[in-house]
Amino acid sequence: MAPIYPAFDANKTGQLQVSPVHSIYWEECGLSSGVPIVYLHGGPGGGIEPSDRQYFDPSHYRSILFDQRGSGQSTPHASLEDNTTWHLVSDIEKLREHLGIEKWIVFGGSWGSTLALAYSEKHPDRCLGLILRGIFTLQREELEWFYQKGANFLFPDYFDAYQAVIPEEERGDMMQAYYKRLTGDNEEEKLKCAGAWSRWETATSKLLVDADYIAKSDNPKWALAFARIECHYFVNGGWMPDGQLLNEAHKIKHLPIVIIQGRYDVVCPAKTSWELYKAMGGEANTNVEYKIIGDVGHSAHEKAIEEALVDAAEKFKSIKQ
Repeated sequence: MAPIYPAFDANKTGQLQVSPVHSIYWEECGLSSGVPIVYLHGGPGGGIEPSDRQYFDPSHYRSILFDQRGSGQSTPHASLEDNTTWHLVSDIEKLREHLGIEKWIVFGGSWGSTLALAYSEKHPDRCLGLILRGIFTLQREELEWFYQKGANFLFPDYFDAYQAVIPEEERGDMMQAYYKRLTGDNEEEKLKCAGAWSRWETATSKLLVDADYIAKSDNPKWALAFARIECHYFVNGGWMPDGQLLNEAHKIKHLPIVIIQGRYDVVCPAKTSWELYKAMGGEANTNVEYKIIGDVGHSAHEKAIEEALVDAAEKFKSIKQ
C-alpha cells in the first residue's frame, strides 16, 4: 500500500464562468502532458483542499480539481440558485472543454462518487475509467439511514446534539426541518443549524471520532456552504428518480472501475457500494474491482483509505490517453 504523495502546488488556477450566476474555481496540477484525472469533492458543498492533490503522482497525472457551485472558492458562496446535480454535470463538461481535454479518469468519494456516477452515465464516452470511494447514490433509504433513523443507533450522543436544534414536533422529517432554517432569514439560527448539521457528519466520518476533524465545523463559512448545499440536494432527491444511478450503472460497466469502501462506513454504508458492484455485473465483470477496507469508516483521510486510493491511481497508470 502506497502513501499519499508529498504536498505540491498547483501549476495553474482559474475561475470559469459556467452560468450567469456561477463561477467555479479550478486548479491544474502535475504533468501538463500527463494522463488527465478529475477530482470530484464531497458534500455537496465541501470544496477542495490542497491535500486532495496528493493521491495523484505529479510526474504522471495531469490532475484537475475544482470547487463545485457555491463551494470553496467558487462564487457566489453557498448559493442554491441553479445548483443541482445536472448543473454540476454540465459544469464538469464545460471545464473539460475549457482545458482542452478529450477524455479523463473520474475520481470521486462520498458525494463525489454520486457526481462521478451521474457524469459518467451521461458522458461515458468522455471517461477513461473511474475511481470511486464510499459510494453514495442519493437513494431515500440512504438519506433516512443517516439523517433520520439508523446511524443514531451507533452515535446516539452526537445524534442528540444534531437533533437538539430542531423542535420536537418537527423531528419527524429532520432534513426538511433543517432546510427550512438553512434557507430562512434568521442568520443566527441559520449558522447554528449549519454547525450542528456539519458536526454530525464530521463526528461520524471516521472509525474513531476525531476531535480535530469535527473542528472543521467551527468555521462558519465552510459549515454554511456544506450544510445548506447538502440539505438542498437531499430534500430534492438530487433531481433524479430514486435509484437512477444504480439502474443506469450498466452504461459504464465496460470501463475500468475501482470501488473502495470502508467496512465500518456509517455515513455511506457498504450496502450501497455492494449494490453498485452487483449492478455492474459483480464478479462476472472483470473491469470492476471491489475493495472493502476492513479497519476504517467513511473519511478519505483515514490512512488505509488514503493508501487504497493511491494504489488505485497507481494501477490506472496503465490507462492510455
